[in-house]
Amino acid sequence: MITVEKALRSIFLNFRPLGLEKVNILDARARVIGEDVFATRNIPPSDNSAMDGYAVRHIDTKGATRVNPLRLKVIEEIPAGKVPQKRLKKGEVSRIMTGAIIPGAADAIVRQEDTKKIGKKVIIYTSVKEGQDIRFAGEDVQKEELVISKGSIISPAQIGMLASLGRAFVSVYQKPRVAIIATGDELVDIENDPPPAKIVNSNSYSLAAQVMECGAIPLILGIAKDKKSELQEKFKTALHADLIISSGGVSVGDFDLVKDVMGEIGNAMHFWQVAMKPGKPLAFGSIKGIPIFGLPGNSVSAMVSFEQFVRPYLLKMQGHTKIFRRTIKALSSQEIQKKKGVRHFIRAIVKKEESQYVAAITGEQGSGILKSMVLANALIVLKENETKIKKGDPVTVQLLDDSLSKTESFPF
Repeated sequence: MITVEKALRSIFLNFRPLGLEKVNILDARARVIGEDVFATRNIPPSDNSAMDGYAVRHIDTKGATRVNPLRLKVIEEIPAGKVPQKRLKKGEVSRIMTGAIIPGAADAIVRQEDTKKIGKKVIIYTSVKEGQDIRFAGEDVQKEELVISKGSIISPAQIGMLASLGRAFVSVYQKPRVAIIATGDELVDIENDPPPAKIVNSNSYSLAAQVMECGAIPLILGIAKDKKSELQEKFKTALHADLIISSGGVSVGDFDLVKDVMGEIGNAMHFWQVAMKPGKPLAFGSIKGIPIFGLPGNSVSAMVSFEQFVRPYLLKMQGHTKIFRRTIKALSSQEIQKKKGVRHFIRAIVKKEESQYVAAITGEQGSGILKSMVLANALIVLKENETKIKKGDPVTVQLLDDSLSKTESFPF
């Protein structure tokens, strides 16, 4: 039996990254880009107006006020999307719309609300400075500028930038295909009412949801009964995936055959059993170069093991560098006791009370009590040497979602 840290080191020593694929920019959202993106043009491409109003030579507005307005000649109207046809001369202006290109000789904009048009003339009620309300070419992005760095996670703003540069496709890290196998004679499919001594195969679905949350693609291969022939067939089918997850069959019972079958079809076993609760009977290895995680069969054990080991592995496969869940400090709302030598992951609900986070256990902590995970937004992590936590003591908490970053009230 090895520690959590040693298990993680073993997993990443045998890490196999995925390659890149070119996808539509909308399909790239939340994925890791595998290339540097340089601007192929200035944004904006030309000097343009930031306001509806009049393009002027700023010197022609000198001294204009509400009391002493100036009257200038309108020589052209420039809507957005049209190229100016005339260059300004002394005492001339062009009517201009937001986003329209600045005409020749103009160097400022007088806002529409500071003017009054009368026929072919406009009355100017204010003076302006050179450059006022002009958006200059390249003030957002300059040609050949690095705008998105390799390894960045693509956000909606970056998708907008790619579109602005005319990039309809971009190279990102591939999504891993994850084969999921549930094992055990006691399991029945989700559509069936379980008869006595049987339970519904929930693990395949909770694990598939966790895989999807990581941005990977789950391939549910169904149930393998406790027969070597069925297990061998499932594992051979799973070799088309980039990673394999099995649940159940890795304990020490007479019918826990997964480890044996893994060995028989070419597995290189790296470790079995981790000093953690829940999740002790966990195996990691590879079959013909495909990494495989043999997770425990109990629902909570499978999910907690996935969080600690499979999730960071899947994220790293996709080019992510921040692969672990955020941890914070919180005060325990109750006393907790445990044995020395094993790391505990205790399901909890964490709330902010005044300026402090408080963590409360979500009820019974048995490894098969899925409700404890349903209620949890975090795991209290008690390390191997910790044996007793008093009420009010600080504890390390691993967050399972972003619920603490959200609020019901308008934030400002």
